[in-house]
Amino acid sequence: MSNYRIHGATGDWEVVIGLEVHAQVTSKAKLFSGASTEFGAEPNAQVSLVDAAMPGMLPVPNAECVRQAVRTGMAIEAEINKWSRFDRKNYFYADLPQGYQISQLYHPIVGEGKLLIEADEKAGIPHDKIIGIERIHIEQDAGKLMHDQHPTMSYVDLNRVGVALMEIVSRPDMTSPAEAGAYVRKLRAILRYVGSCDGNMEEGSMRADVNVSVRKVGDPELGTRTETKNVNSVRFVMAAIEHEARRQVDVLEDGGTIVQETRLFDPGTGTTRSMRSKEDAHDYRYFPDPDLLPLELDDQFLADCRASLPELPDAKRKRYIEELGLSEYNARELTADVEVFARFETLLAATARGIGKPENEVATQVANWSLSVAPGVMKALGDEANPAHATAEAQAAILDMQAKGEISGGQAKEIYEIVLKTGRDPAEVADTEGLKQQSDSGAIEAAVDAVLAANADKVEQYRGGKEALFGFFVGQTMKAMQGKANPGVVNSVLKAKLG
Repeated sequence: MSNYRIHGATGDWEVVIGLEVHAQVTSKAKLFSGASTEFGAEPNAQVSLVDAAMPGMLPVPNAECVRQAVRTGMAIEAEINKWSRFDRKNYFYADLPQGYQISQLYHPIVGEGKLLIEADEKAGIPHDKIIGIERIHIEQDAGKLMHDQHPTMSYVDLNRVGVALMEIVSRPDMTSPAEAGAYVRKLRAILRYVGSCDGNMEEGSMRADVNVSVRKVGDPELGTRTETKNVNSVRFVMAAIEHEARRQVDVLEDGGTIVQETRLFDPGTGTTRSMRSKEDAHDYRYFPDPDLLPLELDDQFLADCRASLPELPDAKRKRYIEELGLSEYNARELTADVEVFARFETLLAATARGIGKPENEVATQVANWSLSVAPGVMKALGDEANPAHATAEAQAAILDMQAKGEISGGQAKEIYEIVLKTGRDPAEVADTEGLKQQSDSGAIEAAVDAVLAANADKVEQYRGGKEALFGFFVGQTMKAMQGKANPGVVNSVLKAKLG
């Protein structure tokens, strides 16, 4: 259970949160027409006769959109309904030429599922938690009104009309902004793993409607909820919940009542504002779409969908821990996004080949490099870094030299900086820039002897039991060798010399 509470004058309140995530299905054509779904086209350049609701134009379901919705359902361990049906949701708005939206209210394609969010003490999630998913249905998107093109008129762009959306409806199982943020991040990761949505919230291909209510701690009754529409980032989802929950508590403690309504989130102020009273299903006069037959899925189609699924985040995280020996933290961070794990796995394979060791023996080194060292160098260089130079081969060559003791961790960073700036070969950089460790035990012995001779008093103190001085001798030896001595060899020689 989350520890998140809102402290009010009359006591503590808890928040109940449910999310409806609209995810644009990855497909080249729209849900019921052949018009393109490519982002960034000129207004009204991607509108078919079906999208424009010309008389006599009948919709035809896009099989790829159906396939992607089924695969998404399977990825969240949901029930797949072999029989589903489209309904008309009737409302009149300028960006909806038909006067209705084709959706699925009564018989969705995907039923009950679940999603695991992992414990994160720092974020305020003390335990792993299962969030229930009520359903996924597919529907068509509406167009877009543009109010900033003319001083007295609004323009309509119908490019998005008919674009396929999956509406993924959670149970009201979240009790803090942190849990909601973790849920959206995990859901976005799953969609990207599966390839059913690109998850680009800034481009509008994934957005969330945030349902929030509050109640006194321990009260079994749910409060009246509000719905904040079209929130387009994880940070804004969390901010909208924070503000809306606090607002509702203030209203209730002042003796007011919460109105069931639709609200909008203002990113500039971090506040929500009223948009309109919340409609119920009967307000939309839903009825089965007479132009579309029910969807009936056969066993072979479902088997093909399941066979096409990749290894999913939870399974991958478990494998990284059990087979590669990674820490819980590294495994979680590496599996949080498709691009991150793809880079890691490519680099891991290249490094294991170069060093000639099994992947599990070099996985921790590669994980630390991937999550901390390489991004740190890239960030420090800023515009000086050329990401095209950050190839798996170049990074593997650096890790190879480090694993063999030819370069130190500090030298690995320096070499990577030069590679990012210039694209030079890492081995050539190490040779010509003097960035190689000295592992010659004879040279290191000579340096150690000089250090011990110059610090005879400290040698006596060390032998008398002051073992913390060992670090001092290491530091002095490294300084004498200008930081180029192999620390492992230095430690060995010092231990031998000091007895």
